[in-house]
Amino acid sequence: MSTSVQSHNLSPSDILHAYQQGQRLSQLNLQGIDLSGTNLIEVNLSQSNLSHANLENIDLRGANLQGCNLSHANLKNSYLFRSDLQGCNLENAQLEGARLQLARYDSKTIWPENYDYRNINAVGPKSNLNGAFLNTANLRGADLRGANLRGAYLSGADLTGANLENAALSGANLQRAILTGAYLRNARLMGVELQGADLRAVDFTDAILEQIESIAGADFTLAVGLSAETKAMLCGFSSQELGTWNSYTRANTAQSLGCSCDG
Repeated sequence: MSTSVQSHNLSPSDILHAYQQGQRLSQLNLQGIDLSGTNLIEVNLSQSNLSHANLENIDLRGANLQGCNLSHANLKNSYLFRSDLQGCNLENAQLEGARLQLARYDSKTIWPENYDYRNINAVGPKSNLNGAFLNTANLRGADLRGANLRGAYLSGADLTGANLENAALSGANLQRAILTGAYLRNARLMGVELQGADLRAVDFTDAILEQIESIAGADFTLAVGLSAETKAMLCGFSSQELGTWNSYTRANTAQSLGCSCDG
């Protein structure tokens, strides 16, 4: 079982040793520390103070940095791939050359002034992920309000409880994606692929579902907000598609929609 690290006068070697021993590094005061060039893949530094720290060339892939104070930190050429930056303060941070692909942020993340965070392939509100490869990605509870996910590859992705209000998903591949309890109000879903998708308890209020490629094996059990017109369109798919069973939920599409014909 991992133990906590005390934040009194920690040196870079102390941090590296604790990391290598699997100890918790959250809620530490690391203001001004020099960790440049170190490897801290998947480290948990949540709620820690790293303001003015030198993190140049650091490897923080998959790191949990939720709620961290990274204001004025030097993150030049750092690796932040798939890191969690939700609630982070990055005010005046140096991010030149930083790699932030698929890093998670939310509405509470504070970015440097004029930093174009929407176009760095990070995952968060209003992010531009047009055509992005997000197959099997863990996006549980992600805040993707207003995101551009047109043509994105989301097959097998876990979007349980994600907020996709006003998101653009036209042409996206959602085959076998898990969207249980997701919020899709006002989302645009023209031409999406929904084969085998888990859509249980999704809120589709005012969502646009048109020109759907396939719903074979999609499970709409307890989904809300589907208009009578949209439901009729979905129930108009072939008996073969409607009769397909979802391999995970063990329900067929017709039954989950309450169609008059169960194929």
